[in-house]
Amino acid sequence: MNIPRIIISLCLACILVLSFATKAIAFCGFYVGGADAKIFNKASQVVIARNGDRTILTMANDFQGAIKDFAMVIPVPVAIKREQVHIGKRTTIEKVDAFSQPRLVEYFDPDPCETPRLNESAINYNNVPSSAPSGTLRRRISTQDLGVTVEDNFKVNEYEIVILSAKQSDGLETWLQQNGYNIPKGASELLSPYIKQNLKFFVAKIDVKEFNKSGYQVLRPIQIAFESPKFMLPIRLGTINARGEQDLVIYVLSPKGQVELTNYRTVKVPTGTEIPEYIKSEFGAFYQATFQKVYEREQKKVAFLEYAWNVSNCDPCSSAPPTAAELKEAGVFWEDNGEIIPSNSRRRSISQGNTFITRLHVRYTRDKFPEDLLFQETGNRENFQGRYVMNHPFKGNLSCEAGKKYQQTLRPRLEQEASNLANLTGWSIRDIYSKIDFPTVQSQPDGNNPFWRNVWSDK
Repeated sequence: MNIPRIIISLCLACILVLSFATKAIAFCGFYVGGADAKIFNKASQVVIARNGDRTILTMANDFQGAIKDFAMVIPVPVAIKREQVHIGKRTTIEKVDAFSQPRLVEYFDPDPCETPRLNESAINYNNVPSSAPSGTLRRRISTQDLGVTVEDNFKVNEYEIVILSAKQSDGLETWLQQNGYNIPKGASELLSPYIKQNLKFFVAKIDVKEFNKSGYQVLRPIQIAFESPKFMLPIRLGTINARGEQDLVIYVLSPKGQVELTNYRTVKVPTGTEIPEYIKSEFGAFYQATFQKVYEREQKKVAFLEYAWNVSNCDPCSSAPPTAAELKEAGVFWEDNGEIIPSNSRRRSISQGNTFITRLHVRYTRDKFPEDLLFQETGNRENFQGRYVMNHPFKGNLSCEAGKKYQQTLRPRLEQEASNLANLTGWSIRDIYSKIDFPTVQSQPDGNNPFWRNVWSDK
């Protein structure tokens, strides 16, 4: 298999984690560690570059614990070889994340006393929106009783990797324990379905000496390349030692169009809603609350679409888009022109090509997501983005007739924005009102307006 050598990148949650306003917490496999090591999943992001049967999978996580205790077990469809594994920098996923994260755009009302003219700008704010012994694992011939075969073992920089196949889950669990891995309780039950599917197991841990020599303070992402008709992402093992709900943000890169889940419903996050201007400084908290509310409304068992767009354009751009080189680092192997579109006042320099990005956000628990994620590529190239609109009222002289009429329309508009915010987030309408700079034309709220009755009621 001729897999191009591709470096990877990854992102640690600008917020949102993710960058969207909340930290994404999840992983495709489970963590194992040394005795008494308290290890759990906190934040993960996955970039999947897929075309035909070829997949480049980049995994990022926010591991909590001593580096010497880190290890992970990930089901994979084929036996991975040394040349199919790469370690990379942490910037490309950050770029992909920032480019696709939910965004806040702002507009400025024109002076109503002047001839109407275009006077608006769109800006996005990036505060939203991520003891086994050291040394190379020694190859151990599997025993008939355990039914475990060591397909391969090798080192990639600071990672020590072993590829396993197994015939029975308790035998695999025993082998891992015998080789110094502290397996979470319940692992055997969740390993069994993968063994029945004849999947292999990618097991990685850290060579502490190599890690210390590298000078990095956090774990770097792992990228694996393989070919398989199976288009899936294993998430069930990640529930073994997770504490509560987990967030996983998946960035799928494809030359065809949107990528969809086939075994779970996908819901678009709310978008296009006008909200109060003070949210500019609270966008992270706003999006967290908005996501939580729609997550609960959908009974906590759907995936959410946060972005779908060709990377060759964006409107508005939330950040500098990934370049052709960065897309290659993220796993895009079908682009070869490397051309760049010059930037202008509205658009940034973008790699010109045929890569479509789908951003999916899954918050899951073991009971609500009993199956791994199964995907399919589609030809749907419809654009979508989680986008929220902030309108700044005009602050200048409003003594003209048009200005007086504008003032009269302003309060109802601000009331509607407050109501929109309360509906999206579930926040107290009274608290929202206290943060809005209402015009002083009307000294007292209109008692007949149901909005104000809600604000001032004791309920």
